[in-house]
Amino acid sequence: MEFDIWGREMRRIYFLLPSVASAKSIIDELLLKRIEWRHIHVLARPHTQLEDLPQATLVQRSDLLPALARGTAAGGVTGVLAGLVAMAFPPAGLTIAGGAVVCMTLASMGFGAWAATMIGVGIPNTRLRRFENAIEGGELLMMVDVPTGRLEEIEALVKGHHPEADLEGADPTIPAFP
Repeated sequence: MEFDIWGREMRRIYFLLPSVASAKSIIDELLLKRIEWRHIHVLARPHTQLEDLPQATLVQRSDLLPALARGTAAGGVTGVLAGLVAMAFPPAGLTIAGGAVVCMTLASMGFGAWAATMIGVGIPNTRLRRFENAIEGGELLMMVDVPTGRLEEIEALVKGHHPEADLEGADPTIPAFP
């Protein structure tokens, strides 16, 4: 579950839009409704001129954070197991204590996180896979993070004022791994 800086639970709403002009108009209305700029993200196919729209960052576009979590976990488990094996079967003349196991675990976690992140940066965000065809077809994907209590208000605002916007639903919560 994700929270904003005031402790409110947030949810992510997805809209498909036909044009940059439509996106600008919706963003202006969202800003007037006190949805912060940093909670609005627009994703388009490569080489689309988004002008001054808030573009989706690497974290939103790629599998960076899920890969980081998986790599850290896998590295940690590997480090603990390697440390325990080294404690159980120490090399001749060497005594392996708990501190060495902790160091091996931390080093393995760091290496796992680094290696998995290098891979995750190049993989598109799996949560956005359902929008790939629309984006390649020239539509813009707008992701808006709103407090849970304002979800219906913001959806109604966009649907009421912008019939061209295709509401694609909302995540149960903002993903911990965007």
